[in-house]
Amino acid sequence: MSFVPRRKPAIIFIFITLVLDIIGIGLIVPILPKLVEKFEGGNVVAASHTYGALAALYSLMQFVFAPLLGSLSDRFGRRRVILVSLLGSGLDYFLLALAPNLTWFFAGRIIAGITGANIAAASAYIADVSPPEKRAANFGLIGAAFGIGFIAGPALGGLLGDINLRLPFYVAGGLTLVNWLYGCFVLPESLAPENRRAFSWGRSNPVGSLLALREHPIAFGLAGTHFLINVAHQALPSTWVLYTGYRYGWNAKQVGISLAIVGLMAGIVQGGLTRFVVQRLGERRTAAFGMCIVVMSFIGYGLATEGWMIYTILFAGSIGGVMGPAVQGLISRNVGADEQGGVQGSLASLASIAGIIGPPIATGLFAYFISDKSRVVLPGAAFFFSAILIFFALLLALRSFRKDETAAKARDSSSTAVSEK
Repeated sequence: MSFVPRRKPAIIFIFITLVLDIIGIGLIVPILPKLVEKFEGGNVVAASHTYGALAALYSLMQFVFAPLLGSLSDRFGRRRVILVSLLGSGLDYFLLALAPNLTWFFAGRIIAGITGANIAAASAYIADVSPPEKRAANFGLIGAAFGIGFIAGPALGGLLGDINLRLPFYVAGGLTLVNWLYGCFVLPESLAPENRRAFSWGRSNPVGSLLALREHPIAFGLAGTHFLINVAHQALPSTWVLYTGYRYGWNAKQVGISLAIVGLMAGIVQGGLTRFVVQRLGERRTAAFGMCIVVMSFIGYGLATEGWMIYTILFAGSIGGVMGPAVQGLISRNVGADEQGGVQGSLASLASIAGIIGPPIATGLFAYFISDKSRVVLPGAAFFFSAILIFFALLLALRSFRKDETAAKARDSSSTAVSEK
């Protein structure tokens, strides 16, 4: 009997899983720093260092384990990896809710980083159940899930945290375990038996998984584009509060409104607009179009002299969000069905590296160019740097497209010569 996954329920479940993942993360954003400060006896400086270490540890675990979980999903199927990760995430939230000291918190963030690396298996699932021409649009669901979770998570976490600082952990754990139960009964396997591949430790570590991409030159080049995009993006979450407070005197409410708009527009653009743009322009033109928009929006953030201008740029610049799903769809299209998990793990590792190195670069640029050391006051320096990175990402993508076209012409010429003989 042929293997035919039930596509619609599967996509819906993966979307729900991603939304709950982001909501769970968002729930603890407003209260985790306060809990850390409480454990540090109210010492804000010590709490800042500890919180930074916790964040770096989470990203490090994702960097290490995303390729492993992706490779395991290529061998044993997406369903098992996703469900085990969901169970681990749910139990981890309860561990953090009951944590009596910071040692427990560090252990919890290690577990959270490992289980949170299931984004690789979830992305591979989307690739499995999506025809190649629809993958970019369906990868946009990841961005839509981020948008919804980014709006709902922090708001709900703040409300629950006012009642009890531990309550958001219980709620996040409960939501995740309910999703796990739902998946146990509803989620079908997406990876056909004939598309499974033997597990290899060489491909399951971050370095090996990235080197394996060299077997697919187009995907390898676009992975570089993906990395530069992610590094550039770090300027927004890292410096947004600092920049808008310094330049426009925004308070917490104004910052919150702007971030809610970011989440809302991400959901609209990546959940709906991406599908329309890809159908009209194709994946390559969509990726290039999105990167051009983002370059201009980063320059706009850096040049905006009044706070109201930021909102205009937010609405217009968010259209550039179509670039991410388009690039991811192109990479997925250029690798085999038995490699989707490993490749998505590689991309998740690159995003994790960007999450580790991007914030210090962005905040360092901001701090330097508003300090007395700088000859010119340039608070938007981090945004200008991000614009440069996206420009180089665009050049790298265009180079990959040209190489692919040249290779395609060579294959056509070879086929013609063979047929004439």
